[in-house]
Amino acid sequence: MRKILLLLLAGSFLVSCKNDNKEETKGLNDDLQSEKTEKAVTDNQPTNTTTDPVVNLVEKILGSFVGPFGNNKITMLITKAEGDSIAGRTIVGGNNRPFAGTFSKAGSTYIINATEPGDDKDDGVFSFSIDEANTDIVTGSWKPNNKAKPAKEYSLKRKTFEYNPNVGNYPQASLRLLKAKDVENEMKEDLEFMRNEIFARHGYCFERKHLRQQFENEDWYVPNTVDIKRLSY
Repeated sequence: MRKILLLLLAGSFLVSCKNDNKEETKGLNDDLQSEKTEKAVTDNQPTNTTTDPVVNLVEKILGSFVGPFGNNKITMLITKAEGDSIAGRTIVGGNNRPFAGTFSKAGSTYIINATEPGDDKDDGVFSFSIDEANTDIVTGSWKPNNKAKPAKEYSLKRKTFEYNPNVGNYPQASLRLLKAKDVENEMKEDLEFMRNEIFARHGYCFERKHLRQQFENEDWYVPNTVDIKRLSY
């Protein structure tokens, strides 16, 4: 009877050991599987690193450029550059003309060819370039559709129009309402200049040659519009 009891106890112990080993093995396998799952999830997570934003270099050629254009001053505004297309407008000699064309890149230089609509007697074709190392300078030429007119070469500098009431010979005309005593001793020509200097400060491009030439000699003057209605604010 005692032997039978010992055998039963030994069998029970062996079963218990086997069950414990199974539980330990199962627990180990569960831990390994959990580690694999966590690693897979971690590997699939996006890396949290900070990168500098990509600079669209084409956008650097957008802007306003001003400089001599024959006997006049020209403002060239490049307003769009997408894909290989470019668009903008020029203001010169009292004319506000749109242009559109294409651009390509040769090394570090943008090469632009653009045409004006052709429905004005003074329209033509622009060919100019902008170096990526200095996007503040535009150099090129303009060929008129009318072969009897001369071609023009130009070098323009980036310059953004900003209204400044303090510039000019008669800034008081933009700073306050003038009284009779302020103008009663002025010559007729001076009064004309004073009045039109107000428009010049707003970037108005004059059709009258003598006014245009007077203001185009001023460094602060940036022809920006030919629409007089825009100046009545």
